[in-house]
Parts: sequence; C-alpha cells; structure tokens
Amino acid sequence: DTVVMSIGTSPNPLIRSTTKGLETNRKGCLVVNEETMQTTREGIYAGGDAVTGAATVILAMGAGKKAAESIHEYLKK
Repeated sequence: DTVVMSIGTSPNPLIRSTTKGLETNRKGCLVVNEETMQTTREGIYAGGDAVTGAATVILAMGAGKKAAESIHEYLKK
C-alpha cells in the first residue's frame, strides 16, 4: 500500500514516468474517472492538482473525499 502526498500547483512528471499504465492529458495531468477518481490503472486513485492542474484547495479536498470513498469500496471487494 502506498500513499503519495504532494504539494504544488502542477502534476509531478515523476509519478507518470514511474507508474506504467497512467494516462495523462495534454497538460500532463492524470486522467481519472470523475465519479471515482480512479486513474486509468486499476486500484490507483488521484485528485487535486495532479488531475486538474492549478486549482483551489476546496476542489482538491472534494476530490480527496471522492477518492477516499472509492478506495474504501475498492478495498471491500
């Protein structure tokens, strides 16, 4: 199990270059299912600036809540 915490206003290119199967958009942001925050790789979730680019902390917190709920459901399987 791993949690990657980051601070900044742009996606860290190291994440996508070291984790195979993660799709990114033209800005380098991770592509996610907006309902679950799951990335294009099963069991990996993302939110905040890694997904949206520079945005508000409120949006990042909302994404974190969605991701946490989805992770909980994923782990119950």
